[in-house]
Amino acid sequence: MAFPERFTNLPDYAFPRLRALLAEITPGLAPGEAPMILTIGEPRHPMPGFVADVMAASIGQLSKYPPNEGTPELLAAIGGWLDRRYGLDVAPGRLMVLNGTREGLFNAALALCPERKDGQRPAILIPNPFYQVYAVAAAAVGADPVFVAATPDTGNLPDYGALDPALLDRVGLAYLCSPANPQGAVADVAYLEALVALAERHDFLILADECYSEIWRDAPPPGALQVATAMGLPDRVVMFNSLSKRSNLPGLRSGFAAGGAAQIARMRQLRNYAGAPLPLPVQRVSEAAWADEDHVAASLALYQQKYRIADEVLGDIPGYRSPQGGFFLWLPVADGEAAARRLWAQAGIQVLPGAYLSREVDGINPGAGFVRVALVADAAQTRDALTRLRAVLYDDTAEG
Repeated sequence: MAFPERFTNLPDYAFPRLRALLAEITPGLAPGEAPMILTIGEPRHPMPGFVADVMAASIGQLSKYPPNEGTPELLAAIGGWLDRRYGLDVAPGRLMVLNGTREGLFNAALALCPERKDGQRPAILIPNPFYQVYAVAAAAVGADPVFVAATPDTGNLPDYGALDPALLDRVGLAYLCSPANPQGAVADVAYLEALVALAERHDFLILADECYSEIWRDAPPPGALQVATAMGLPDRVVMFNSLSKRSNLPGLRSGFAAGGAAQIARMRQLRNYAGAPLPLPVQRVSEAAWADEDHVAASLALYQQKYRIADEVLGDIPGYRSPQGGFFLWLPVADGEAAARRLWAQAGIQVLPGAYLSREVDGINPGAGFVRVALVADAAQTRDALTRLRAVLYDDTAEG
């Protein structure tokens, strides 16, 4: 039986790779210590208190087919949030709901990446390290993935403007994540203005992954669509967000895309054929969640407390960078895989090797010297885990 080759060069996904790496290790925990799993970006803060009541009140609507693009009420709630958060007036026709952002980030490439660009095979720009759906989207549309290093030397954001203009002329799409997963860097207005101008000059579309936008240290991060709109170029950006991180509802699988009318129309057209609409009870909960800010503020305060804990425990370590947004620490180590094995063996802490979130380019994997740590546990558990982590990886008195 013949199979397609387009996905054959994909590495194993990060979490199966980690399980294989740690499979033969039994953690040596002290009496009373418990394993700490700090790998997956799954929020553990309380979900909004109204979720169960709204879900129960609308459960009978499971008997109905839901609208694919979203209920009018949900689109209005999302539009209201975009107005409050960014000062944007986004008509319902420029919005569509998603089964989480991963679905949208993948399907946007199918709907919006041209088959040819500048008479050539298109390229898709991807920050390196990156959320892995970007690469599989490029493979699905037959585009050349261009992995652009996002390292401390570049402020942990990709410097797309430094690429060869001839390459930029055949770019169809450019992915950007801000706040960045995994590094926690935030693209400021100047960065976003430069990127939008670059997209206008070379005629490509920015897919802005902003699902960590409501988790920040000092100030709410600017949005790519917000900046592009202020520049008079809103059609250069499609932004994506969800309730997974903002509202601690990763299992709800509820997100949205917002962009230019033509771009969203093409995404809606594809979704009419190949997408799965959100069940109406899920949409009703989503309506309530996008309309409420109290639970968001409470969750943000908990993350900001954990930023302070991380700074207190790890702040004097050479190369440590405190995240400006999101809930990951991107910690420098000699070798990410070796550090992950050592942490699990000596302290019962699971972290993700940075190389599993990156691709090797010209013999260099920009994530190889890092581990990703998810700040998803409560404050006390976070302090305990980071203290144990420091003792194993950084203190001179640590064994090994």
